[in-house]
Amino acid sequence: MNPTIGIIGGSGLYSMPGFEAEEERVLDTPWGAPSDAFVVGKLAGKEVAFLARHGRGHRISPSEINFRANIYGMKMLGVERILSLSAVGSLKEEHQPLDFVIPDQFVDRTRGRVSTFFGEGLVAHISFAHPICSQLAHVAHRAAKTSGVTAKLGGTYLCMEGQAFSTLAESNLYRSWGMDVIGMTNLQEAKLAREAELCYTTIAMVTDYDCWHPDHDAVTVNDIIANLTQNAANAAKLVAEAVRSMPERECKCGSALAHALITDRKAIPEATRKKLELLVGKYL
Repeated sequence: MNPTIGIIGGSGLYSMPGFEAEEERVLDTPWGAPSDAFVVGKLAGKEVAFLARHGRGHRISPSEINFRANIYGMKMLGVERILSLSAVGSLKEEHQPLDFVIPDQFVDRTRGRVSTFFGEGLVAHISFAHPICSQLAHVAHRAAKTSGVTAKLGGTYLCMEGQAFSTLAESNLYRSWGMDVIGMTNLQEAKLAREAELCYTTIAMVTDYDCWHPDHDAVTVNDIIANLTQNAANAAKLVAEAVRSMPERECKCGSALAHALITDRKAIPEATRKKLELLVGKYL
């Protein structure tokens, strides 16, 4: 199978219901091992690759995820588009638990995470003003409507470090900035997907109101797990419909590196050239 659509499952999503003809593919990348084996199969009649972001059994914390290996592994499989599912907290009253938000912006509050494939003698600066593939986001939003899932298109995802949830002061600060949802993973995925010239969109599944809300002044794992099951069922419906209705690729994500490589081609070390061949070979 040669999947062109990738699905990354977050908290509560360690497999994808509806898969047919599943097979596992264990990959090794220049950045080490991905979070788990990729599960490749057919969903809604199309070839799809699924990866559990935290590993099956939820073994990997947000700060420990090998984001480069996960995205590079998708690229190795031939994936062109990634639907990323992520559990988040809501920072606005309007985004209620069990709602989905499809954000179009990110703010990074992580500390020291690696979020680029480049370096080691090859410098690239991608455009990231619009970090989500608009075409794919609209596909996801239409799929939500068709599936009867409440989803809101647009908004800002604040990516925090973790592992603890926010303090009340932090939560109120992020609300004062106008942030919509808060999570711990998707910013790095979005940057690396853009560098890998993959379309990427986040489907943020609201589990709680974060600690700012007077009725939710202490976020607990038990509270979140209680909503994960329902969110997972809705996510499965949305993703299956998005895959089924996926149109031809019409965006510019597939040429994101065309004007991003700044290093003199003659100065690129041979080892780096080989390491990044899958990403930059067509430009060198």
